[in-house]
Amino acid sequence: MEFCDECGSMMKADDGLWECGSCGYTKPKGDADEYVVTDSQEATEVIESSEETSLPETDAHCPECGHDRAYWYMQQIRSADESETRFFICSECEHKWREDDN
Repeated sequence: MEFCDECGSMMKADDGLWECGSCGYTKPKGDADEYVVTDSQEATEVIESSEETSLPETDAHCPECGHDRAYWYMQQIRSADESETRFFICSECEHKWREDDN
């Protein structure tokens, strides 16, 4: 990650240059550094369920099979100033669902 020397905004990698989206300032990238450029970010589940899970279990009603126990975890998928989203995985049928605060 690189920040603009002129205005302090985060810069984007563009070919062999760092370019500021706010003020237009550019500077060359270092030759020895590797950079990854992404166009967008996806919210994906990174935790998969299995028979041997280390996730905590709680009382939760599965909307698919009606079972009353599920594994759960929390993940930040929205902006940092909003609460995390709770994900549930049914301990019977492994159906996945989520619960938001809104």
